[in-house]
Amino acid sequence: MTTPSPLTALVADLGGTNTRVALTDGTAVRTDTIKRFRNADHADLVSVLRAYLAEQGGVPDAACVAMAGPVLNGVGELTNLNWTVDRALVAEATGAKTVAVLNDLQAQGHALDHLTPDVVQTILPGQPASAHAARLVIGIGTGMNAAAVYRLDDRTLVPPSEAGHVSLPAQNADELRLLDWIARKHGTPGFEDVLSGRGFERVYEWLCDEAAVDAPLDAGGIMQAVNDGSSKVAEEAARVFIRMMGRAAGNLALVHLPFGGIYLCGGVARHFGPHLERLGFRDAFFDKGRFSDFMEQFPVHLVDDDYAALSGSAAHLSELMG
Repeated sequence: MTTPSPLTALVADLGGTNTRVALTDGTAVRTDTIKRFRNADHADLVSVLRAYLAEQGGVPDAACVAMAGPVLNGVGELTNLNWTVDRALVAEATGAKTVAVLNDLQAQGHALDHLTPDVVQTILPGQPASAHAARLVIGIGTGMNAAAVYRLDDRTLVPPSEAGHVSLPAQNADELRLLDWIARKHGTPGFEDVLSGRGFERVYEWLCDEAAVDAPLDAGGIMQAVNDGSSKVAEEAARVFIRMMGRAAGNLALVHLPFGGIYLCGGVARHFGPHLERLGFRDAFFDKGRFSDFMEQFPVHLVDDDYAALSGSAAHLSELMG
């Protein structure tokens, strides 16, 4: 008796600038099939998927798109690009019988059980928990979002969220001035107005205003100045950013109680990885008054896997098709 071949799926990770598309064998992403498309070169996602399949040939059994924006009933709107993703149109473009559309943080959540140890760095050890304990993914990149991850029997449940737009908290006079500055310049401040690439630029610009310094830099330039120690303002911007990251992660931990661990992901989070310990992530995370000791239960990890949204999409389809 022959063993059936794993189902082939098409998975796509749709961001504001680029879309990555790949084929899978079961839950495994075939890295040799990953191709990146510049969104500016295409009218919509359908044209990207058709271009990809024209190169690869064949019809996938299933397809899943992970996208940077809210999704409702299989239809999503990109936050930073005027594209609509519709499950029915994805089915038409690919020929797949089973189709899913996820928020990209949902896909990251579905990837957790498939991460290899070499891409997970432990920031805070936490305490042991049951195999079915809730977990939490927090993505910090072009934008910011978070999603809780639950394991129910043999299924993974990742409810959608738009946590990046929750009002930004402040706990001292400096942070109140930052919130007031963001409100004047950009409107009501949410998490994403600090915890993102452009948010880091805003923190730096605010500090330059406060110090009457004229040294404009983009996020990459600020981080380079932090890495080489050439700017006290850049160093302080990184400290403020990391403090707010720790506080946001702590707030979300108290909402979701992810005793199974918190997973920081996204390109911006990875860039800050080497500085989290020395610039105060731990202290900000634990800064919860009489609940400070309670916070020691939550492990915190940093994920360095650029393909996690693709593998999470593959894992979700595998569960759907059971």
